[in-house]
Amino acid sequence: MYPLTNHQLTIDILDPIADQARFGVRYCTGGYIYQVTDHQQGALLSGPTYPDSFNWFDGQGIPDAFNWSPLRQSNGSDSEVCIIGIGRCDLTTKQVLEFCQWDIEASRSAIQMSTHQTFAEFDFTLQRTVSLMERTVRSHTTITNQGNTFIPMAWFPHPFYPQTKTDELCRLSIPVSMPENDGYFIAENGFITRKNWPEQAGFYQALDQQAHSPLTITQRHPVLGMVSATCSYVPTFFPIWGNQHTFSWEPFFERLIAPKQSLSWWIDYDF
Repeated sequence: MYPLTNHQLTIDILDPIADQARFGVRYCTGGYIYQVTDHQQGALLSGPTYPDSFNWFDGQGIPDAFNWSPLRQSNGSDSEVCIIGIGRCDLTTKQVLEFCQWDIEASRSAIQMSTHQTFAEFDFTLQRTVSLMERTVRSHTTITNQGNTFIPMAWFPHPFYPQTKTDELCRLSIPVSMPENDGYFIAENGFITRKNWPEQAGFYQALDQQAHSPLTITQRHPVLGMVSATCSYVPTFFPIWGNQHTFSWEPFFERLIAPKQSLSWWIDYDF
């Protein structure tokens, strides 16, 4: 792993080569934040099976994903695809056939991982940068379409926070609602709140929202009391999920990237 560190926090970033056994066909292999540790309070992030075990599908920490929009050949196998930030994959067997290769530049407070991927008519570069400033962790992404065809992209962060000591979970800066469900409701103070304690399968719920501005999320935390996150983009789709170990939100960013166009966005996590 690659550590980013200052006098307050240490951020562990998975190494695309040395930690390859921790990757699968779900999460981006560059810029994967595996854990954030407070030097006084200990580990601040969780996961669906943390601390008991780890598997590539569930993950832990703050992974992010492009797997909802795999790139497909126009006249090829339906199962063999390219997933941005992972490589050539077989979706039938859920195996990575060939991982993308990353060029890495690391310092004490930032790491930049860059890869060039080609598949069928698709040709693009991806740059992932994770940086640490005081108690803010920024995850910044840039995609450049170097080919002659449009690239469909759907990306989302998947931060795994430890379950809170109270039923209140998070509050969003955008208006949201949700249908009646078994897992959550929105309290009078605006916090998304647990109805019941979840089991391993957890509760998944897509929120009803029509955001017109970038998003800020205020998140309850059992150790720090409150943390937050700020997105540079307007979310298009927004589910939440949690089980007995963790709670997570997933604000999607979806675009169609034109030939020769670059697209950049970021999310800040404040601890």
